[in-house]
This record gives sequence, structure tokens and C-alpha cells, in this order.
Amino acid sequence: MRTTWEEAGWERLGDGIARRRMPGWDETVGVVAGTDGVLLVDTGATLRDGAELRLAVRRVLGRDVTHIALTHPHFDHVLGTAAFAGVQVFAAAGTAELMARGRDALREDAVRHGIDPDTATEATDILVLPHHGVHGELTVGLGDRTVLLANVGPGHTAHDLAVLVPGRGGAPEVVFCGDLVEESGAPSAGPDALGRQWPAALDRLLALGGEDARYVPGHGAVVDAAFVRAQRDALATRFGAPPA
Repeated sequence: MRTTWEEAGWERLGDGIARRRMPGWDETVGVVAGTDGVLLVDTGATLRDGAELRLAVRRVLGRDVTHIALTHPHFDHVLGTAAFAGVQVFAAAGTAELMARGRDALREDAVRHGIDPDTATEATDILVLPHHGVHGELTVGLGDRTVLLANVGPGHTAHDLAVLVPGRGGAPEVVFCGDLVEESGAPSAGPDALGRQWPAALDRLLALGGEDARYVPGHGAVVDAAFVRAQRDALATRFGAPPA
């Protein structure tokens, strides 16, 4: 039986665009639907997350995910990917190589943040590496609509990908930012963050979406350009980066 995004626990952001704030780590997963394809933005922290997302999309749209875009290679955004057999996976250039050599580190990070060790091992044992590395920008067609994948990092990590969904019928553009932007707290800067380069990544993000876009953080509520700009300035102060 078909259902609506809202009934399935998702937030509708526009025509064929929705997102879900996942339980546990509050990471955002997005979906963009066209007539000939469905793109998922990130896949959750476990195989079970991925399987639940796959079923939720099918329940609402009546069809399956065809493309996945991974915003960055942290466990809570990538470990559900193996639940989507045969789907084309995109990420910033270099992500596949990083994940291949950092499989053990990815598992350890997941366990350190509270994932059951067996669950983390299951996901990393069958870890799906991105098939397509994005240098600069890449357009993905979904039938009657296209989305733009943009390698806007480094910042939160060395491999940050944003997803721009053009608006239709006068609706604003939607930009999935990954953890380059966080609304539910100060941006998380782990050992793989490049703090002094992060503000420049947000400048590129703002240039991509413009003033009227809706910006979807990796964690937290949807924000506007003014919020992203304020976070950019706070990061510049925090890391001693050059002013805008």
C-alpha cells in the first residue's frame, strides 16, 4: 500500500524531494525522485538503517532507489549502502580509496560512537565503495529532472559532496550539505577535518545554492543562506581562516 512521505516519517521539502532525520545520530538522509530514477542522499549508520530506508522509499514511490550520493565518508552516512544492491553510488573523488584503506577505522569509529560491534563488523565486511568519484561538478539525470553533485570540500572532511536539486514551478532550490553545515549544534570537527579550508567550502556551497535556496544540514533543521553564512564566519574565527 502506498503512503505519503509524512506518514512514513519524512519531511517533504518540495515536489519529489524529502528528507528524514535518522534516530540515534540525527543524520539527515535525503531523497530526490524523477520519472526515471530515484536518488538517495546518504544511507544511514547500519545495514538495518539502509534496509528500512529502501523499504520506505518503495512504500512512498512504488519503486526503488537507483542512485546514491554519499556526502562524506563517516559511518553514520555510509554504512547502510550495502542494503541497496545494484545501485550506482557517487561520492567526492578519493572517497572510494579512503574507504577501502580505512575500513577498520570506519568500524572502530562506529563502535566508538555506540554501534554494536557485530553490527559494525557486518556493515564494514560488505562495505560498498563508491563507483563514481566526482571531480568538480557532475549532473545526474533522473528522467524529468536532474540533480547536480558538487565536490565543494575539503572542510568537514577531505571529501565533501553537496547535492543541488533545482526548484520547479517557482520553488526554491534545495541543497543537501552533508556535515559541512550542522544546525543542531556547532559543526563537528574530528581529526579528519580541514578547519582552515572549511569556510571556503561554505563559500562554494553558497555560490552553488544562492540566496534563496533551502540548505539541508547533515544534522538538524533546514536552514537558509544567512545561517550558512553565519556558520562560515564562526568557523573562520574558530580555525583562524581568512575572512570572506
